[in-house]
Amino acid sequence: MKYVFGPVSSKRLGQSLGVDLLPPKSCTWNCVYCQLGKTMKFVTERQEFFAREEILDEIRQALTVNKGLDWITFVGSGETMLYKGIGWLIEEVKKLTSIPVAVITNGSLFYLPEVRAELLQADAVLPSLNAGSEALYTKIDRPAAGLTFSQHVEGLVAFRREYKGRLWIEVMLLGGVNDSDEALHDLAVVLKEINPDMVHLVLPTRPAPEQKILLPSDERIERAIAILSEVTTVVHPLKGNMDLRSAPDLLKAVTAIISRHPVQQRELQTAIADCFSGDNVKAMEVMQEMLATCRFKLVEHNGEPYWVMHT
Repeated sequence: MKYVFGPVSSKRLGQSLGVDLLPPKSCTWNCVYCQLGKTMKFVTERQEFFAREEILDEIRQALTVNKGLDWITFVGSGETMLYKGIGWLIEEVKKLTSIPVAVITNGSLFYLPEVRAELLQADAVLPSLNAGSEALYTKIDRPAAGLTFSQHVEGLVAFRREYKGRLWIEVMLLGGVNDSDEALHDLAVVLKEINPDMVHLVLPTRPAPEQKILLPSDERIERAIAILSEVTTVVHPLKGNMDLRSAPDLLKAVTAIISRHPVQQRELQTAIADCFSGDNVKAMEVMQEMLATCRFKLVEHNGEPYWVMHT
């Protein structure tokens, strides 16, 4: 499928069917940690990149073969809310199924009333907030010209006032960058103003092609939880396991996932072994066959091998 991938497992969303609305990489930011690499050209104008009817048709097909889904998650190879018409898609999906809809976004366009309006029917919205100051916002998120920190925060505050669903803020915690007590206290001040239902701490566990990014220490993670928990509920950054057992074609399913983000080799091996009653020998054979297609290559990140697309 061109737009739909997964299901992908996570602690936050369980078994989630992903829907990618954008051509890579279409983004308003150029985050230092981005697994998609550098934003070569900023995109700030919203448009219907692909026909919404085609996307909906793929979702409809995927729902017929994927059972036990916990969420349908709209994401993008870049900034999800650049897709003009996501509100229509959310509305149509909710006519098809009772499975809740989540939207993962950096939140940079929330200052636009029409963007906020398109998200009101979503069951959960997960925007990013990686800094509590203009300086760190510029250093980490590296936004397109004209997108400011104050604008970003004001958009999140306005959305919280209008939105009745679950607002889960994602904070990417970077070792030596935004994990100091000062940075965390600044972040807590902004989070208190936004008043989200929950904060999800996220770690840079996947390799960032542009530059080396460090994981925060366990002590800094616990300190972040302690400081941010003073203003809201914080979810510890643990992830779930990938589940490929319902995939009709393993190679296509793995390609669809890895084309959107790197996958840890041991996570992939476990997921493939689960397709063969836990047979790790068979899993390794299948993985070697996949590597032989030259679609993928191995890279190391924080001492762990990851599968990425071969470019």
